[in-house]
Amino acid sequence: MEFAGGGRLEVRISSSDVGKRVSVRYVTDSGAPGERFTDAVGVLTSWEDGVLLITRRTGEAVRIAESALVAGKTVPAAPARRRGPAATFPELARATARAWQPPESERLGEWTLRAAGGFTRRANSALPLGDPGLPLDAALDRVRDWYAARELPAYVQAATGAADTQELLCAELERRDWRREVSAEVRIAALAPIGDLDADVDAVRLDRSFDEDWLRRYQRSGEPGPQVLKVLGSGPSVWFASVPGTGDIPAAIGRCVVDGRWAGFMAVEVDPAHRRRGLATSVMTALARRALDEGASAAWLQVEADNGGARALYDGMGFAVHHHYHHYRWTGA
Repeated sequence: MEFAGGGRLEVRISSSDVGKRVSVRYVTDSGAPGERFTDAVGVLTSWEDGVLLITRRTGEAVRIAESALVAGKTVPAAPARRRGPAATFPELARATARAWQPPESERLGEWTLRAAGGFTRRANSALPLGDPGLPLDAALDRVRDWYAARELPAYVQAATGAADTQELLCAELERRDWRREVSAEVRIAALAPIGDLDADVDAVRLDRSFDEDWLRRYQRSGEPGPQVLKVLGSGPSVWFASVPGTGDIPAAIGRCVVDGRWAGFMAVEVDPAHRRRGLATSVMTALARRALDEGASAAWLQVEADNGGARALYDGMGFAVHHHYHHYRWTGA
């Protein structure tokens, strides 16, 4: 990382650069030999009272004393991923939202308030894709009141790590006693290579709907009320996959929503007794081939940041991280 200007390190950023992507080098207090300096790259989300707050791509916030800075500069927006299709954050965020629609929603300016009786945070959180039409504090008051009226916790889903994501909003939420509960990666890939994988697709059954046995394999459904059925059935063109097991419950399942050029993969689950047999790959390959038949060319999926096994599988399929999203829950009085 090059910071030198005329042969010396320079701090070429100031509080006027809040909102820009920056790279800084600063003094650490570890005292360990060879570890006097460390670097941070991310969006400068605040510079107040002698402290900088930098939000990294993953959403991690780094606080740095101004007095510890030895170098700093603004840098271009995060480069486009080398693998997978080109995609903007707004395009991808709207595609993922259309694939997981709640039974109840309401507009707040360009934000969307979503409720599904508590079934998944994605379907029970505010999606802020633009201007809410109110000052931020007033908009967040509306969000809290809307969820309180439905006896649900108030969540806001916000993203980091790509051009036009919401690092500044994430920092403002944390300042206002909204706490991040879970983070996930949104990954993208070209669709055709997934459809070309050498997998046993003959064992996979594809249907336009799901049955009780499919739901019994789906771990998130719990007691499947009308909210669960509505969310799972939502989307422009929805397909459900299943692989027969030894009893009535499938050994593996999956869901795919085809939406223009995008095919979104969700609910890919395998019975623990049938893992390491390539069933997840078979399910995704079969769904990819159906999506290709419908004209899709790009794939997306979401995976929680701590799910190492799934992330390794998707690495092997060519999926690359596009951005991260985070659910912030209101924890104030």
